[in-house]
Amino acid sequence: MRKPRDFDAELQALTDKAKALKNKKQSQLGELVVATGADALSIEQLAGALLDAAGADAARKEVWRKSGASFFRNGGTRARKVAGRNASGGAPSDAGAQSPSGEAGAA
Repeated sequence: MRKPRDFDAELQALTDKAKALKNKKQSQLGELVVATGADALSIEQLAGALLDAAGADAARKEVWRKSGASFFRNGGTRARKVAGRNASGGAPSDAGAQSPSGEAGAA
C-alpha cells in the first residue's frame, strides 16, 4: 500500500523555499545598490531614479542594459563612472541634488 502524501508538509516546504528566494533577491538587490555606489543617494533620489527607470522607453533601457553588462564584466569600478554619466543623460538634475563640496558622495 502506498504511503499517503503529506500535503501540509509539502506546502510548508514550498512556502519556506519561496521565502528564502525572496530574502536572497532582496539581499542581492541591496548588494547591487552598494556595489554601484547608489547607496550614496538619498532614499528619495534612489526611489525617483528607479521609478524613472521602470517607466523608461525600450531604447533607453537597452543603453542601461549595455552599461550594466559592462559594469559586471569590468568589476564595477570603471563602469560605475561611465554608467553614472550615461544614466543621467547629462542632465544636471543629479548634480544639483548634491552639495558643491560633493558631500553626498560623487561617483
